[in-house]
Amino acid sequence: MFKDIEEALRYIRDKKIVMIDLKTADLLGRWRHMVYKTGHNDEGIFTEGTGTSLTSYPGFKTMECGDMNIKPDSTTGFLDPFAEEPTLCFICDIYNNDGTPFELDPRYVAKKAEKYLAKTNLNGFSLWGPEFEFYLFDEVQYGTDIQGARYWVNSSESYWSAGQEGSKGYNLPYTKGSQADLPRDQFCNLRTHIVQYLEEVGIPIKYHHHESGSPGQMEIETYLTPLLQTGDNIFKLKYIIKNAAVKFGKTATFMPMPLFSESTNGMHYHQYITDGKKSLFYDPKGYGGLNKNGLAYIGGILSHVQAVISLTNGSTSSYRRLGGYRAAPNYIFFSVGNRTAAIRIPAYAINEKEARVEFRMPDATGNPYLSLVAMLMAGLNGIEREIDPTNAGFGPFEDNFNVQDVIDKYKLPRAPDTFQEALIALEKDHDFLTKDNVCPEELIKAWITVKETLEIAPLQQRPHPYEYDLYYDL
Repeated sequence: MFKDIEEALRYIRDKKIVMIDLKTADLLGRWRHMVYKTGHNDEGIFTEGTGTSLTSYPGFKTMECGDMNIKPDSTTGFLDPFAEEPTLCFICDIYNNDGTPFELDPRYVAKKAEKYLAKTNLNGFSLWGPEFEFYLFDEVQYGTDIQGARYWVNSSESYWSAGQEGSKGYNLPYTKGSQADLPRDQFCNLRTHIVQYLEEVGIPIKYHHHESGSPGQMEIETYLTPLLQTGDNIFKLKYIIKNAAVKFGKTATFMPMPLFSESTNGMHYHQYITDGKKSLFYDPKGYGGLNKNGLAYIGGILSHVQAVISLTNGSTSSYRRLGGYRAAPNYIFFSVGNRTAAIRIPAYAINEKEARVEFRMPDATGNPYLSLVAMLMAGLNGIEREIDPTNAGFGPFEDNFNVQDVIDKYKLPRAPDTFQEALIALEKDHDFLTKDNVCPEELIKAWITVKETLEIAPLQQRPHPYEYDLYYDL
């Protein structure tokens, strides 16, 4: 929004901004924020930063993280459309007290990954276009305690609401919501409001539509942007969607599998390297319009895929989605146009300007910056090692085959069955991430420790309601 600090300060004065909202990414992918009143030390906030403690941030709980400094990036400013008073938001970088960047700051890791790419002989930068899938519910209830565990959701769009009082009869059949039109698409106007908010905060939107999940599954796709900007935009987009849902009396979730047997939420990433004018992956004579580097980039991601998805798919719910539900790719191969592939080459983008690949396994539960870094560094490792994905056994397998026959014939590897398996893969295979200290060893250890101790272990310690169905009377 602003080219420099001076322009940001002038805007604060001219537009009579009341509050400055400083947003910082934690390790797990949530924004934390501190809000400052304008008119006291506006310039100092940008030039000197402000002190904060990271001891409440999972993974940053060390004495050394007790007193840190955060500085807003003036170029990231946006007006908060949900604040009651004029509030200007900025995304912050984390610094040590001596002024050096905090090595565990995920946004700093993303910056280092961009610099790593810039030093290669590719002479380009990366572009990224995520597809966002999420559910909008009318109501959600959940909780766990010693006495019991429960979750319950409701959606006026769903087939189960057809018999409820007040139903208008335009309910969507089970898993048949994809691109439904009005009046069955009850959230079209809400999505349009969301898109307008997103455009206002600087996120270019390609389209929106209803997704397959009948109880309110949505999709919004952005245009492609550079890596750091994409990471920033993912945070902003999730913030906008969740707050817009609340404003209109709904609730939004990006959980990969919020409903049993219904369509699941992924976040596919379109990606390629460009010189600013053309795709550096393009070769009209190559498979899928890709040259040697484009195919090697695929080879790199698929060679490291189990470690990569430990970062891009950062929840236990992720591996329920990858267990074979509703078009979620769980076998590791590539193809043109085949939506069951881990990596798809979009047939509509086979041209000099935008030849690219689409990694379809990720979801929205990873830290956006670390997810992008994991994919880029794996792909670049493939280019550096000249990994031919065909020689490595990853295909291509065309879109007119019987998937199960190919799986049985070629014994394709598949996604990890559990989050724990993925974290073990990351522990064994992360040298591609630590090159030039792009992703510090300490950060990888922190991610694994936090996920194992704060998420996986507590879940394993609790009885599951379905276990009562299976075993209560045994």
